[in-house]
Amino acid sequence: MSSDSCKDGATKSNDGVCEVNNMLQNMSTTDDKEVIVSVCANCGKGGSEVTNTCNKCKEVMYCNAACKKKHRTKHKKDCERRVAELHDEALFKQPPTEDDCPICFLRMPSIISARVYKACCGKVICCGCIHAVALRDDDQLCPFCRTPATTTDEEMLNRYKVRMELNDAAAIHNIGGFHSMGMLGCPQNYAKALELWHRAGELGYSRAHLNIGYAYLNGTTGVEVDEKKGKYYCELAAMAGDMDARYNLGLSEIDAGNMERALKHFMISARSGDDDSLKQIKQLFMNGHATKDDYATALRKYQAYVDEIKSVQRDEAAAYDADWEYY
Repeated sequence: MSSDSCKDGATKSNDGVCEVNNMLQNMSTTDDKEVIVSVCANCGKGGSEVTNTCNKCKEVMYCNAACKKKHRTKHKKDCERRVAELHDEALFKQPPTEDDCPICFLRMPSIISARVYKACCGKVICCGCIHAVALRDDDQLCPFCRTPATTTDEEMLNRYKVRMELNDAAAIHNIGGFHSMGMLGCPQNYAKALELWHRAGELGYSRAHLNIGYAYLNGTTGVEVDEKKGKYYCELAAMAGDMDARYNLGLSEIDAGNMERALKHFMISARSGDDDSLKQIKQLFMNGHATKDDYATALRKYQAYVDEIKSVQRDEAAAYDADWEYY
C-alpha cells in the first residue's frame, strides 16, 4: 500500500490522518456467507480487534483506547449531534398503549383517577368495573380476586408489602408515596421514598419517574432544586407513557419558544387521550404554530382513543362520581 492511501476504505483527512467518520463495515465473502469486518474510526484498521465502541453514540468503533482518545476531538461534534438525535428518537416515539382492564377487557383510560390499583392481587381495574361490582356486592369484595376489603391501615400496608416482595412496581411506588407523606403507619422518610421510586422506575413504572422529576424541579422530598435532573426524569416518565409528564414537557417547550417540539409532545399525548394537550394543539394552530392538518389529525386520534375506552359501565361510574370521569 502506498503512503498516500488508507487501509480498508478509510478516507484521508486534510492533516494526512486516515480516519472513518462513521462505523464503516467491510464486507467479504467466504463460502457464500457475508462476513462483517469492523473498522477503526481513527486509523482505519479492520478486523476482529476493533471492538472498542464510542460510549456515547455507540456508532463508531476503535481498535484500542489510544485510538479512541486520539479521535475524540474530531468525533466530538458528530457524536453530540448523533446522541441528541437518538435521544429525540426515543423521546418522541409514541409510547405503548395502556393495558386493558382485566375484567371488561376494554382499553384502560389514561386518566389515573379512572382506575384503581388493588393491593390484594396487584391488578389495576377501571372505574366502570369498580362501580359495577360495588353496586352489585354489599361486602366490598375485590372485583378481580374476590378478596374482602381491608379494615385497618396495618392490614392494607401488609398487602402492599407482600406485593412489593413480588417486585410489583405499582406497590413499590405507592409505598414510596406513603413514606413521602407519612401515611398508613409509614414514618415520613424522604430518602426512603426516593429509593423506592427509583426502584419502581427501574421496573418501568412511569409515575415513579415523574415523582422523582417533580422532586428535583420543586426541591421537595429532601432534594435540592436541579432542573436538569428534573427534566431528565420527566422525560423518562413521558417515554414510559405518563401523559402528565408529556403535557408538562410540552408546556416547558412553549416557555422556551420551541413550538415545534411542543407540538410533538402534545400530538403524542393527545393521541393517548389527554384532552388538555388537544386544547394546546388548537391554541398552537390559532397562533400559527401548527397546521390545520396537525389539528385535524389530533382530533381524529383523540376521538379514536375515546371510542376505544368508552363503555356504559364507565359512563355510569362517571355520572355517579365526578372523580371517575375518564375522558
